[in-house]
Amino acid sequence: MKKYEVMYIINAMVEEEDRKNLIENLAKIITDEGGKVTKTDEWGMRDFAYPIDHMTKGYYVVVSFEAENAAVAEFDRLMGINPNVVRYLITRAEELEASQGAKK
Repeated sequence: MKKYEVMYIINAMVEEEDRKNLIENLAKIITDEGGKVTKTDEWGMRDFAYPIDHMTKGYYVVVSFEAENAAVAEFDRLMGINPNVVRYLITRAEELEASQGAKK
């Protein structure tokens, strides 16, 4: 399995209880496909640098996980059609570590 990290932004209008359920359900997508969530870091509500679809705030979440390509593809597909996810970015953790190591 390869290591990945996803950062996603949840619509600020989503209530706290629904937001917690959404975070759990998104993690469940990974585990249902045979992956493993290693860390979930909730950054909380933050202002956007520029408006996105007339929104100026969002709830940021960063999740580290291990999964096969098929699980990542399914996760990507479901993130793209979820109306409560404003934006998301999936990156390979090895690529992150390599680029950070080059900066040191």
